[in-house]
Amino acid sequence: MYKILITDDEEKIRALIKKYALFEGHDVTEASNGMEAIECCRKERFDIIIMDIMMPELDGFSAVKEIRKTQDTPVLMLSARGEEYDKIHGFELGIDDYVVKPFSPRELMMRIEAIIKRCGKGAKDVHETLTIEGLVVDFTARRVTIDGKDIDMSPKEYDLLSYLLKNIDIALTRERLITEVWGYDFFGDDRTLDTHIKLLRKSLGVYANHITTLRGVGYRFDSRKGREQ
Repeated sequence: MYKILITDDEEKIRALIKKYALFEGHDVTEASNGMEAIECCRKERFDIIIMDIMMPELDGFSAVKEIRKTQDTPVLMLSARGEEYDKIHGFELGIDDYVVKPFSPRELMMRIEAIIKRCGKGAKDVHETLTIEGLVVDFTARRVTIDGKDIDMSPKEYDLLSYLLKNIDIALTRERLITEVWGYDFFGDDRTLDTHIKLLRKSLGVYANHITTLRGVGYRFDSRKGREQ
C-alpha cells in the first residue's frame, strides 16, 4: 500500500484517480491546489505525489519546487498540454514522470508502481564509488560531486548517469537505455531520453563531453575524454 497525494483543482480528476488508487489498496490524500499540497507535505510524508500543472493559488511547478526544498518524494506531473517546454521544465525540477490529459487511469496506476519500484531500490552496505578526474559518483549515497562540489540532479538524471557509468566505454542503444533506466513499462517516446541526456550534460558541466552521441545507435560514456576547458 502506498500513500498517495493527489493534487488537482478538478474534483472529477481527483475522484477518478482516487477511485482506482483505493481499489488497489492505496491510502489517498487530496489537495485542490499547490498551496494545499505544500501544507499536506509539511504534515506528513507520501510515497508519491500526483501534481497537476495549471491550478489556482499556486501552480504545480512552483509547488514541486517548494516541496523539493525539504523532501525528495517522487512526483508524477499531470498536464492538459503536451508542450516540450512543460516537460523539460518539469524534469529540471526533478519530477519522475509526466502524463498528458486525458489519460488512462490504469496506465497511471502502472506508472505509479514503476516509479515507486525504481525509487525504492535498496543501497549496499559498502559504498561503491567511481572517480574520473574531479568527477566522483557515490552509487551507494546517490551523490555526485565535481571538484568537491555537490551536483544537484533530478532522480532520473542520476539513474541515467549511473547506468551509463556502470557500462562505461560500452555503446548503449536507445532501446536498452530506455528499458533499463525507465523500465519495461515505459509509456513515453524516446525524445524523453534525449531530453534527459541534454539535462545530464548540463549538470556535468566540464565533463559533459564524456557523453558521446552515437548516431543511429544511442549513447556511450567515454572514460578517456578529458574535461572541457
